[in-house]
Amino acid sequence: MTAPYRNDHDEQVAETSIGDIIGNISNDLSQLFRQEVALAKAEIQQEATKAGKAAGMLGGAAFAGYLSVVLLSFALVFALGSVMPDGWAALIVAAIWAAIGAVLFVNGRKKIKTVDPVPRRTAETLKEDAQWLKNPTG
Repeated sequence: MTAPYRNDHDEQVAETSIGDIIGNISNDLSQLFRQEVALAKAEIQQEATKAGKAAGMLGGAAFAGYLSVVLLSFALVFALGSVMPDGWAALIVAAIWAAIGAVLFVNGRKKIKTVDPVPRRTAETLKEDAQWLKNPTG
């Protein structure tokens, strides 16, 4: 007479070998590692995008600074060479470029301070995984 509550699943579990269990654990760890690597890649890509935008703003600030120096130099030449409206016009344009450069620099500096090169979420999940491996039942 067979047990009334026995099913095929119980027989399959009882027939599972140690090798199968170790193989399953190995597959699970392999999949976990691949997921952690994918998470790290995503985090690093996100931080690289932020760094790229901040670098673009700093590049814009450098270009604006360069134009300011060139235009200020022309303005000084015109102003000293002769008192003409062209020199003052160049001075006004250079001042505008200097203001634009200052705004770009301040914004770029703020952005670059927010860049975090360490994938924090991945580091946290790796710590959790290591803790789990030390004590998988608790």
